[in-house]
Amino acid sequence: MPDRAPIETTNLDRYGSPPLEWSRAHNYLAASPDPNNPIGDMTWFLGTVRPDGRPHAAPFGALWHDGDIYIASWPGTQKSRNLAANPACTVSVKLPGIDLVLEGEATQVTDAAALETLAGRYRDGGWPAEVEGDALTAPFSAPSAGPPPYYLYRFTFQTAYGVATAEPFGATRWRFAD
Repeated sequence: MPDRAPIETTNLDRYGSPPLEWSRAHNYLAASPDPNNPIGDMTWFLGTVRPDGRPHAAPFGALWHDGDIYIASWPGTQKSRNLAANPACTVSVKLPGIDLVLEGEATQVTDAAALETLAGRYRDGGWPAEVEGDALTAPFSAPSAGPPPYYLYRFTFQTAYGVATAEPFGATRWRFAD
């Protein structure tokens, strides 16, 4: 899906600042995985729910492609097991000048053409991912990622919250069409 514009913007700032522009966060997101872009140095967190209802948060390496965020995860991780049971989740990241929380769903990508495209994007960003069956493989990953294969999940968000940490300040909620 191509990048989307918000269908609703709500100013959450109680101090009188105007709503933040979605482009402020979007421009950082869309610039990944350029190694010269500071987004590559950001720590991203995926929030999921365990089958018993307890929350779980885990860091991950993010990939932005056509308006969605992609997450690679070994099937044995808690986050993969949680997503298999319940795709609803959050993604949080501190971007330069704006903290961002996105709410949506993550579903496993199994389409061979999509996997090839996204493996190429990961390679462009420095991770030597290859497609093997309906997953990715690589000679290395994050220390906590577990061994290959890595399932690839497409995170599609419906709501985003931004709180500016640099001028212009403000807090905003953006809603997007499904």
